[in-house]
Amino acid sequence: MGNMRILVIGDIVGGPGRMAMARVATRFKAEGRADVVVANAENSAAGRGLTSALAEELFAGGADVLTMGDHVWDQKEMQTYLDREPRVVRALNLPPMCPGKGAYTLQTPGGPVTVLQLLGRTFINMTLDCPFRTVDDWLQKNKQQGEIILVDFHAEATSEKVAMGKFLDGRVTAVLGTHTHIQTADEAVTSKGTAYMTDLGMTGPCDSVIGRTTDAILTRFITGMPTRFEVASGDVRLHGALLTVDPATGRARKIKRIEEILSRPP
Repeated sequence: MGNMRILVIGDIVGGPGRMAMARVATRFKAEGRADVVVANAENSAAGRGLTSALAEELFAGGADVLTMGDHVWDQKEMQTYLDREPRVVRALNLPPMCPGKGAYTLQTPGGPVTVLQLLGRTFINMTLDCPFRTVDDWLQKNKQQGEIILVDFHAEATSEKVAMGKFLDGRVTAVLGTHTHIQTADEAVTSKGTAYMTDLGMTGPCDSVIGRTTDAILTRFITGMPTRFEVASGDVRLHGALLTVDPATGRARKIKRIEEILSRPP
């Protein structure tokens, strides 16, 4: 059995991000550069959550599994949609009575691929169970899921992300951070076969402040006054990582940081 190639895409922001995801995912699959595409979609609806229509757009554009984050409930319809669509994964460490699931196993010709999401608790203002104990318990109870397990750790603090990478080293295929929208340059595969990267970065308009128009963000910082944050439009890029995985063992063989430039600022 040959290697499996998995493209994992950082936080999609608004229409520019959705366009970038679809163009790159479609091309990578057509060229045989990616067998599976996983994308964080929690900012897809104008930077605030996801809708069912936009989820279907992203699936049609090449995504196989979508993950969420702290904006999971920004669009009210997600409360019912998540129970209908298991390919959209919310954080596993949300309270257990919340709609949706924290993990999904995708069946592929190369074998099953399980995508699991966790939310960090440092600087995240949500009611959350401990992500470390939650994932440890899940791994103990779900050993039959298959060898390839990808963890999207949606967290603010780099220390919490690094700690999770150490905690899951050798136990999962990859621990990949999302949420900060700034791609980090620390991608690596450990000696135990786990790929790690602190943050995949953002997919969307990079001529901005993490996806929003610069003027609005500066006004908020300078005056402290309420300001409407609009999604920016210039310098659209896709950020993420391309994993090469041994499907027989679930060990990562390679992780490559990805930046695809779709449009430059004028």
